[in-house]
Amino acid sequence: MKTLLKSLVIDTATPHLYLALYEDKEEVDFYYKLGKNDHSVKLMVELENMLHRKQISMKDIDQIIIGVGPGSYTGLRVGVVVAKMFGWTLDKPVFQISSLALLASSLEEGLSIPAVDARRGNAFLGLYETKAGQVNLIDEEKLMNLEDYQSMYKDAKTIFEGKPNLKHVFGTTLLEKVEDIHQLTPNYLRLTEAEKNARK
Repeated sequence: MKTLLKSLVIDTATPHLYLALYEDKEEVDFYYKLGKNDHSVKLMVELENMLHRKQISMKDIDQIIIGVGPGSYTGLRVGVVVAKMFGWTLDKPVFQISSLALLASSLEEGLSIPAVDARRGNAFLGLYETKAGQVNLIDEEKLMNLEDYQSMYKDAKTIFEGKPNLKHVFGTTLLEKVEDIHQLTPNYLRLTEAEKNARK
């Protein structure tokens, strides 16, 4: 009997906390809910709940897929730290993917601008296209004024929320294997306040 590949998906970079369990390319359980700046509290609780529902443990997980941002600095860091912890202690392969790509995967077809609010009218964003069941990056991700970017791609649908569909990213270059777990870092797309201060 064929053993199904179990993938744990974690993304904490957006206001929504997303956890999912896939067996091969089929989602068998998930948690997707708007948080209250409490991803650090909810993540482990909901992960334990999901594993309990499926009657498995982290040792049964074959690989971990982590959204590395860009997005909320605090929330983003939470997910990456957990993925690194499990990847290192349990010796599990870890794959990283843009959190914007995960957002884009929620669209079944067409051009999209996945966006995460960065305040003052700015957003972390990029241009993606879902075509023939796969998501592709069309324009590199950046931090810029949302309305200016929307005016450049008027045919694209702006996405602020949407439950990811990993079927659209499996088999694409959007999923990148982390060769050295210690080198896994969040993609902030801008300097953190600590880095800014250090350069003054």
